[in-house]
Amino acid sequence: MLKKILKTERDWTVTIVRITLGLVIFPHGAQKALGWFGGFGMEGTLGFFSSIGIPTVAGVLVIAAEFLGGLGLITGALSRVAAVGIAAVMAGAMVLGGHLQNGFFLNWTGGQGGEGVEFHLLLIAMALVVVIRGGGAFSIDGLPELRRRHPPIS
Repeated sequence: MLKKILKTERDWTVTIVRITLGLVIFPHGAQKALGWFGGFGMEGTLGFFSSIGIPTVAGVLVIAAEFLGGLGLITGALSRVAAVGIAAVMAGAMVLGGHLQNGFFLNWTGGQGGEGVEFHLLLIAMALVVVIRGGGAFSIDGLPELRRRHPPIS
């Protein structure tokens, strides 16, 4: 099972998608987990989640998916697992976070009641690419295969 999860090719296209997704999602996770980038940190985020009816356990999973998943995607460690977590969080944000009711578009002009779902859909699509193709080139996931193909010279 772990072999299937880690299997990847040295595909540069998926590498670009994986790293970009990680670089986009990690700061959101760092806001929630550590209070970086103007975020509220773990306590503030869990308090907000609780106020909109999201249980603490689910809130902790969201924070872990964004923070640890972002790091995993950047490094290519457990890329598929991280991508599934990100896709689930984005789907949840669309429905439970109220973005679906705001329509499709981001709130560029401030005229909407909040953000629409276009950002979430893009991240879900990127995550699905990683789920399907793996971590790509320069991923920790690819190291076992690389070692198998090119054993150290003794």
